[in-house]
Amino acid sequence: MFSKSSPMSVKKFTGALITGGARGIGFELAKNAALDCETIVIINMNESVLLEAGKELEKIPEVNVITISKDLSTHGAVEEIFNEIKNRKIQIDILINNAGIGAFGEFRHLSKEKNFTMLQLNIIALTDFTKLFINEMISRKNGYILNIASLAAFQPGPLMAVYYASKAYVLSFSQSIARELKGTGVSVTALCPGPTKTYFQTRVGSENSWLSRWSQLASADEVAGYGYRAMLKRKTVAIPGILNSLIVFMIRFIPRNLLTNIVYMLQKFNRQTSRKISTQKINEKQHKNAA
Repeated sequence: MFSKSSPMSVKKFTGALITGGARGIGFELAKNAALDCETIVIINMNESVLLEAGKELEKIPEVNVITISKDLSTHGAVEEIFNEIKNRKIQIDILINNAGIGAFGEFRHLSKEKNFTMLQLNIIALTDFTKLFINEMISRKNGYILNIASLAAFQPGPLMAVYYASKAYVLSFSQSIARELKGTGVSVTALCPGPTKTYFQTRVGSENSWLSRWSQLASADEVAGYGYRAMLKRKTVAIPGILNSLIVFMIRFIPRNLLTNIVYMLQKFNRQTSRKISTQKINEKQHKNAA
């Protein structure tokens, strides 16, 4: 049960919007925001998952939870959400751009549609939401924007080329506008988590890889808590975990070609182990059913 807020507490903010707010890091960020905000808006394309998340968030005292089921990769979706929020007269003080997808495989083998969806969701929707809400925040001289990047933003990512490149955009974009907004009362934070125990691993097909099965992976609530606190402190770049910070530091001293080769080998090994374990699980299940 949530205990950081009491029925008589005074909320710090009017409203927050969280994309991809029904699962994983996004849901944990929504829980953090619900403790501080009078109203939170969570967006997810899976309506059943979204409704379950909304019910859980409604357990938090004195918060109005609004759920919007929308595929942010479709044309005009961001504007439709913005107009709905305006029509409801909801003031957004915190914008959390968390929605994103990844795809594993050589670029030449990935479909045009998959790459388009990834770019539309990871880059275009995030940019559009920021553009639409930023001027209102500036006019109030207060606002927080949290963009979810990744440790992947700091290096090339063969076998996940488009995903890595999209996160590099998120990091660069966030750092750039954070500087532009200095002195306005509006801050932009790029949260750059490493591998985390979330549904994301399943969506990219690496839930059985050696990395995803490593017991020391950070949990979604740990990453979200760190990112949310960093946002409130108006940090520009937030990297959760000492190991992740060390990796980012070391990357600066590795020649780009060598770094690309290292990432390629790690990604390939990660994929191979994932497929091997998945095959073993299927065989074990078939053997059990046949017994």
